[in-house]
Amino acid sequence: MTTNAVGALDARDTSTATQQKSKPAFGILTAISTSHMVNDMMQSLILAMYPILKGEFSLSFGQIGLISLTYQLTASLLQPLVGLFTDRRPQPYSLPFGMMSTLIGLILLAFAPNFGFVLLAAALVGIGSSIFHPESSRIARLASGGQHGFAQSIFQVGGNTGTAIGPLLAALVIVPFGQRSVAWFGLAAMLGIGLLLWVSHWYASRHIATDERKKLTIVSPYSRKVVIGATAVLLVLIFSKYFYLAGISSFYTFYLMERFGLTVRNAQLYLFFFLFASAVGTVLGGPIGDRIGRKPVIWVSILGVAPFALLLPHANLFWTTALTIVIGLVLSSAFSAILVYAQELMPGKVGMVSGLFFGFAFGMGGLGAAVLGILADRTSIAFVYQAIAYLPLLGVVAVLLPKGIHRA
Repeated sequence: MTTNAVGALDARDTSTATQQKSKPAFGILTAISTSHMVNDMMQSLILAMYPILKGEFSLSFGQIGLISLTYQLTASLLQPLVGLFTDRRPQPYSLPFGMMSTLIGLILLAFAPNFGFVLLAAALVGIGSSIFHPESSRIARLASGGQHGFAQSIFQVGGNTGTAIGPLLAALVIVPFGQRSVAWFGLAAMLGIGLLLWVSHWYASRHIATDERKKLTIVSPYSRKVVIGATAVLLVLIFSKYFYLAGISSFYTFYLMERFGLTVRNAQLYLFFFLFASAVGTVLGGPIGDRIGRKPVIWVSILGVAPFALLLPHANLFWTTALTIVIGLVLSSAFSAILVYAQELMPGKVGMVSGLFFGFAFGMGGLGAAVLGILADRTSIAFVYQAIAYLPLLGVVAVLLPKGIHRA
């Protein structure tokens, strides 16, 4: 390693040690987590509306998957580019703009006259996500006080909570009052825009104050070959996690309705149980990773789900509920650990790394929804659940991750 690289690493270690002694900026973390909740709640309304949209526009399961694919791809393709650009030229006030795009998409969804406008609405929501997630993840790290896993968990739990309450709100509001009632959720988007304006002001001040320190070139302690290999392993794990989750989040209500004869409203309540468990798991994953290391959390959270996933297609309603709660709890603990692990592999590239992993996760979720939707049309929802049950076994590749990255 060169002298400059060693010096850069020494400076990074000193900066990190100083940061670890400071306290997290809880006000900023709370605001960014709340904004994440609002953002992802509005996004989850699309998922929660699938049964309504299917009936309103006579959609096939393949078209349902295409809605997810449109939303996920607009988010996934843009996020790494947004992150890479803002690593070089920070754009503090881009956050409210991203939320505005999501708001416009939501309003369009409420009044969409046909399937084409539904796809356009999904694309606008995806663009909002592509702007929101990389910058918000960067802010969570800035506000962490050195507790990076904890900060990412606080940030992530806002999104998971929003995703969880979306189906619940849909059951209480959208199902009885129809498609146009979605527009009322624009009030929450306006709250999010207000919070993000405040967060953006803090971010701008923080960036200016630390600009001189950030000019220091930061070098990864790992070789390029190791970084590329570890990143590939992490992306395989993201594929396993989000392809599997696509089968749960996009088709769980249909699975419950088809197999157990539940109503749309009751099925959405069961989806809420799964998503709420995912939110709880997210809270636990980051702090545990700070304490015991990222790799054990990654290993257990992906591979550990496999026995429950394999049992799920054969369970009755009670055990289906219990198993999906366990799956949500364990599987959701992975992402914060994976994201922070990747940020530590490539220090100084927080935006690009966050954009890459959020984007890839969204892309795999969208691709999974589309592929599994076509598979469901040609076979059945029950067959889809049997097929995806083997995906968590890919968690075994976590053994290939390099040792040495344990704590922030």
